[in-house]
Amino acid sequence: MSIYKDYLKQIEERKEQGLHPQPIDGAELLSKIIEQIKDLENEYREESLNFFIYNVLPGTTSAAGVKAKFLKEIILGESIVKEITTSSAFEQLSHMKGGPSVKVLLDLALGSDADIAKQAADVLKTQVFLYEADTTRLEEAFNNGNKIAIDIIKSYAKAEFFTKLPEIDEKIDVVTFIAGVGDISTDLLSPGGDAHSRSDRELHGQCLFEHNKEQQAELKAVQAQHPDKRVMLIAEKGTMGVGSSRMSGVNNVALWTGIKSSPYVPFINIAPVIAGTNGISPIFLTTVGVTGGIGLDLKNWVQQKDAEGNTIRDENGDPVLKEEYSVATGTVLTINTKEKKLYNGDKELKDISAAFTPQKMEFMKAGGSYAVVFGKKLQTFASKVLNIDVVPVYAPSKEVTIEGQGLTAVEKIFNKNAVGTTPGAVLHAGSDVRVEVNIVGSQDTTGLMTSQELEMMAATVISPIVDGAYQSGCHTASVWDDKSKANIPRLMSFMNDFGLITGRDPKGKYFPMTDVIHKVLNDLTVGDWDIIIGGDSHTRMSKGVAFGADSGTVALALATGEASMPIPESVKVTFKGQMKSYMDFRDVVHATQSQMLKQFGGENVFQGRIIEVHIGTLTSDEAFTFTDWTAEMKAKASICISEDDTLIESLEIAKGRIQIMIDKGMDNAGQVLKGLVEKAENRIVELKTGIKPSLRPDANAKYHAEVVIDLDEIAEPMIADPDVNNDDVSKRYTHDNIRPLSYYGGTKKVDLGFVGSCMVHKGDMKILAQMLKNVEAQYGKVEFKAPLVVAPPTYNIVDELKAEGDWDVLVKYSGFEFDDNAPKGVARTGYENMLYLERPGCNLCMGNQEKAAPGDTVMATSTRLFQGRVVKDSGEKKGESLLSSTPVVVLSTILGRTPTMAEYEAAVDGIVLTKFKPSQKQLVR
Repeated sequence: MSIYKDYLKQIEERKEQGLHPQPIDGAELLSKIIEQIKDLENEYREESLNFFIYNVLPGTTSAAGVKAKFLKEIILGESIVKEITTSSAFEQLSHMKGGPSVKVLLDLALGSDADIAKQAADVLKTQVFLYEADTTRLEEAFNNGNKIAIDIIKSYAKAEFFTKLPEIDEKIDVVTFIAGVGDISTDLLSPGGDAHSRSDRELHGQCLFEHNKEQQAELKAVQAQHPDKRVMLIAEKGTMGVGSSRMSGVNNVALWTGIKSSPYVPFINIAPVIAGTNGISPIFLTTVGVTGGIGLDLKNWVQQKDAEGNTIRDENGDPVLKEEYSVATGTVLTINTKEKKLYNGDKELKDISAAFTPQKMEFMKAGGSYAVVFGKKLQTFASKVLNIDVVPVYAPSKEVTIEGQGLTAVEKIFNKNAVGTTPGAVLHAGSDVRVEVNIVGSQDTTGLMTSQELEMMAATVISPIVDGAYQSGCHTASVWDDKSKANIPRLMSFMNDFGLITGRDPKGKYFPMTDVIHKVLNDLTVGDWDIIIGGDSHTRMSKGVAFGADSGTVALALATGEASMPIPESVKVTFKGQMKSYMDFRDVVHATQSQMLKQFGGENVFQGRIIEVHIGTLTSDEAFTFTDWTAEMKAKASICISEDDTLIESLEIAKGRIQIMIDKGMDNAGQVLKGLVEKAENRIVELKTGIKPSLRPDANAKYHAEVVIDLDEIAEPMIADPDVNNDDVSKRYTHDNIRPLSYYGGTKKVDLGFVGSCMVHKGDMKILAQMLKNVEAQYGKVEFKAPLVVAPPTYNIVDELKAEGDWDVLVKYSGFEFDDNAPKGVARTGYENMLYLERPGCNLCMGNQEKAAPGDTVMATSTRLFQGRVVKDSGEKKGESLLSSTPVVVLSTILGRTPTMAEYEAAVDGIVLTKFKPSQKQLVR
């Protein structure tokens, strides 16, 4: 059967799912389609024309190369297709976003046919996705006096590709649609279990609202009633997009409610309008900007205050809220982009200036942030060639300088890495700047989208200014199923060729690694002044400052080595008191959130800000436990302030682990890993000699707030509870409900336990081994009354546990041990009451492969407690995922219920959990 017949067969199969033909990205199929177009008698000619014009992915896909070449033939008259005129061919090239299309346009613009050259030049003036090979050709032609090249470069210097775009509408009418009450996780918009389909945008779109067809129908009905208005998706009484950046979530919202980006590229929509009573989660808001969308902080429910300005509370101690204005589904509102205000008819409801900063309005005008980033680079290039100053076209980087005020840690990092700012300027929070990125991470369930984004922005190689980048295989580690076999090798091959270190070697020279990406990035980050971008909200390193990002921002960082963002405000967190010997550091993490909320009357001062945690004496593995959880605190990012000796110890650990990667053969031709080892060695020398001490804020830095955590108050294990039966729906599934172990009275039934995810480290595995020995000594045997799933984060940890004897202890008590020579081909549908030693990776925490049984109560060390993430509801009972420390999880599965404090203390007797004593040194400059 021919490749085209195979495509037709696939089309019929997709019809049964209610889907259109899948967009074409392969050269072989498109070449066959072109062959059929050229054959005037071919029975498939008409549909082949349709596929060629309207169903080919742009950028650097192999299909795009074939399409650009054929359009060039048509323009030059070498091929005649009556249905595609010269002007139509140029128009199609204008929508192909760089790569082979720009090469073709340059061929034509610099060619001998004056009329064709002018038409090509007119199209080139609208393009921004040019790379060094393209600009070099233009510069050479310019230097040789080519008039077309001179004309194009002059246009680029004026940024006409931006200035000639239409301005955004002054008034945008929207109709509201309540997507949910309370915080809305990105899992609602793009469920983790559908991660395999993210690169197939139309197919993935079917999972919006977790496949709730009734809710999807309601959305369509609202659209039908208001065909001339844009739908604004809202999180009522909550924050929109918590949990992750999830580009696929924004893509789904845009697919259902946005604007078609091009008539020639199917299922890629842009510019969704998204809102929340409590705004948009910071990293999700960045993703909205990638598509040129609008994100509003509605504040339509407001805390009530008494005459003294104190928050009024109900009988449960929760703030009393008053509805300032209604956004009930079907409400018609008007966004005035000039006044930057929200209206209901003539009534002004809210100032929305924050959603319409000059930079955000540029994203909206350009159709997304990529075009602005590339446009600025292109204008700079052209100005340099012409030897002129850059004409102010784009909004200048916002530079906030406060005389006499010191710098927080994040302000120092941004000042060091900023590009394009006023020379000598000292930047404070509120500045909006471009920064160079040191480390980039791509994970496997968003990686296919990242590779697509790279293709669509015509990028072919990683930026030389990036110190290192890693592509993981951790999110699909649990089950090596047909979907993984089809997607992951292809992803690894693409990323390896692009210049990343990859968990899986396309050439098969080293063993496939499924290490959790955040753990790998935590080791690859060997600079405390580094900026890290990663395709996951838990990109939160213990060194430098790390930002979780959408797949597109990751692609942009890989391609350009840069990112654009404001410098956030910081909240300073320090510690006092002494940690009790039977407490785990996870309890300190949860207590930090709980005590912060108590100190600030229920207001989350961490949200959208940097948590500058003066952790001082904890090495990188344990410190990461804190920074990792800050995603659940809704912080923008976090920074660890460490003593010099502690940072040296962390860097030595990182060096050793990177060397293991090198020894396994994971380094590439550019010797990226070797370079990171050398960077770590140089930093250690700086620290030991005092040339450059560890990163510290200035003593006179200004913070939005300061939080002091009293370790003496932490008397028992702390558990984050989804509170699934709270009468107030908006209070369910938040990470703010932190309860002490005694709350459960030793009686709450636990159906399954999970020790794993990025929140655990080698110490947790050793604690598990020692607890099993303690329980056996206490009761004569170890018997599980609920299943316990254990997934070590990395293979290094497994190897070290084997060398130290702890792995043998775990195997002794387990009923299942992973076998890399025969990985699971299907996800578990049920668990027995025993210990499962699973393959390193995300496992249950991701929720895309393995899950607990519907309705289960799960006790886990993971990060997410959102509805349906780890466990779905059953018809009889809501599934709930309680988050706690390793000792609590282990003991809960042995008992089949939450333990009492007496049982807990006996189980951890003699075990060194976490030695954490706050630094006694001044961690400021």
